[in-house]
Amino acid sequence: MPEIELGVPKGVIESLPEEEGTAERDMRRAITGIQSRLNEEVDGTDPGEAASVVADAVEQMEAQASTYHEFVPELRAWGQSPIYAIAWRNLYLELIGQLYDHEWLTAELDRERNFRLVDDGIRLSDL
Repeated sequence: MPEIELGVPKGVIESLPEEEGTAERDMRRAITGIQSRLNEEVDGTDPGEAASVVADAVEQMEAQASTYHEFVPELRAWGQSPIYAIAWRNLYLELIGQLYDHEWLTAELDRERNFRLVDDGIRLSDL
């Protein structure tokens, strides 16, 4: 099975203010950590098991993106710049998109996420 490869989204990095580059370094480190953890966990598994691991990661990234999204209005209300919260939110959303770009994983990942929806008792009529 091919390895999962994640890259730093150029648009996210370009949205950061021109400062010391600390946020960019942190983002690169986070991406490297996510990528290596996913590759370790899916190494030697079949695509169905790999999809389960990746689905867990996608759910975690969605939760992180949601948390950062909730920070944006709060930061604005306090007169602070939300640029870093927006950048981190966009980073996680871009990484989810990159995971879906892996052709060997897309169908299994969709199947796993749909299974989880139904397994939780949620039906499409409930949405």
